Amino acid sequence: MSIEVGSIVEGKVTGITNFGAFVDLGNGQTGLVHISEVADQYVEDINQYVKMNDVVKVRVINVRDGKIGLSIRRVANDRPRRGGGGGRGSKSFESKLKRFMRDSEERQASLKRSLDSKRGGRGTRHDF
Repeated sequence: MSIEVGSIVEGKVTGITNFGAFVDLGNGQTGLVHISEVADQYVEDINQYVKMNDVVKVRVINVRDGKIGLSIRRVANDRPRRGGGGGRGSKSFESKLKRFMRDSEERQASLKRSLDSKRGGRGTRHDF
């Protein structure tokens, strides 16, 4: 079985480390799903997503020097795109960007208020 970048294959989880999971693809080939390729959100503990001997679908994302890089999240992300027509992803991005900008502005305002209250509110006097 030839492993090609972009192909989706099924494999069995044979090892779990703090940085990812090793997946047996058959024919003596093993690939690594890096912890950043397990889910779209931050993964603190990979054991919450995969267990030993789980059978998972993975996308081959790279093959270098005999090492195979795999992704679970890129398989899951393909499903909505096929039926969504592409417009759905940009709307989601726009809403995420708006939320990020709003949160960022709130944090900056809070930091500014905090710094302003610390500058002269303690009764200390600085004559420079």
